[in-house]
Amino acid sequence: MATAGPGFAARALAVDALEAVLRHGAALEEAFDGAPQGLDPRDRALAYRIVATALRRIGTLRALLGKLMERGVPKSAPRLESVLLAGATQILFMDVPNHAAVGLSVDLARADRSTGGFAGLVNAVLRRLTREHEGLMAGLDPDFADTPDWMRPRWIAAYGLEAARAMAAMHKVEPPLDITAKADPRSWAEKLSGEVLPTGTIRILQAGPVRNLPGFAEGAWWVQDAAAAIPARLLGEVKDRDVADLCAAPGGKTAQLVVAGARVTAVDRSAARLSRLKENLDRLGLSARVVEADAATFSGGPFDAVLLDAPCTATGTLRRHPDIAVSKRPADVGTLAALQARLINHAADLLKPGGLLVYSTCSLEPEEGEAQVERLLSARKDMERVPLRPGEVEGLDPFITPQGDVRTLPCHWMRGEAERSGLDGFFAARLRRIA
Repeated sequence: MATAGPGFAARALAVDALEAVLRHGAALEEAFDGAPQGLDPRDRALAYRIVATALRRIGTLRALLGKLMERGVPKSAPRLESVLLAGATQILFMDVPNHAAVGLSVDLARADRSTGGFAGLVNAVLRRLTREHEGLMAGLDPDFADTPDWMRPRWIAAYGLEAARAMAAMHKVEPPLDITAKADPRSWAEKLSGEVLPTGTIRILQAGPVRNLPGFAEGAWWVQDAAAAIPARLLGEVKDRDVADLCAAPGGKTAQLVVAGARVTAVDRSAARLSRLKENLDRLGLSARVVEADAATFSGGPFDAVLLDAPCTATGTLRRHPDIAVSKRPADVGTLAALQARLINHAADLLKPGGLLVYSTCSLEPEEGEAQVERLLSARKDMERVPLRPGEVEGLDPFITPQGDVRTLPCHWMRGEAERSGLDGFFAARLRRIA
């Protein structure tokens, strides 16, 4: 691809990354793995913001571009959509001068053989967008324009219209950075200009590159959403106990358990993800027994406790991982629910009598959370629910369900402005093997 003036490299990377997500199924983070060596970190950061914002608002963006292009994107140039999405994102949702957003988008179109013949179209569409966007947006659903059509009715049915609207609103806003400290969270919150949430998680705003923050290099803390930090806490006192962390990578829950004094066996089927887990543990100065194995057939144990954070559609992390809006399909719920059923059943088999199992998913879909626990309890008389009691774990009372499980929603923990509020949507239940 040819080069152009200032700002071109960032926009070119953004278009490449959008193509990787939209056309090739890459996750948002993976889409930047092929970024050019030597790229200015500021260009990479800008490209990431463009792509993440485009994915968060892709329903709105595609609707508006559809109104401006009656015939749609030319089939001979599918990459053109990514050029237009990146340009429209900057015009509508970022502090970028319109002339720069339009001009650089035209340059991008010209620089690629597949889109070069449509540079004039890009110019015309984006210029119309700068003039007409207010009227065009007036016809869109203000609540759910950016919520995938198949998710919206599910969330309304499960949590009610008001909660579904509140979740959709949170998904439009960039999330804060949550971290878990090995020790002394209040001191680290002060050093990092953050705040300590009721559960002990530290929340930071406008952090910049994570690796540049105080405490990262010396392994004082790790990145972990406030909701993702909850399941390990449901196991209670684990000091000197044998605990299996199934589907353990990238290792945040493993780290929690090790810091709490458990003898941890971390299991994951992905060698690449386990490599990342080992790197994280090494940075933190922590150690665990790491096993590359399928959690559905892993033959270790028996264990005093098992933590199963099962693979899922991850719809509860849509704010943090907006690529889920384009990568997940309704059929994924049933496919993953079948896998979860096998995993939770096997996890129960790994327990000693009296041992605890915490089952969790970062999904908002009841089939992947509440229904899995009810299915297990109806099928196995050797397992019982251990309800979470009010006041048992600091900060969790607002999230305890009538059954004693934990359910968080992206619209929970509203703490003033949206940028410092919310958390991932998570489900967690605590079970005991009684025979």
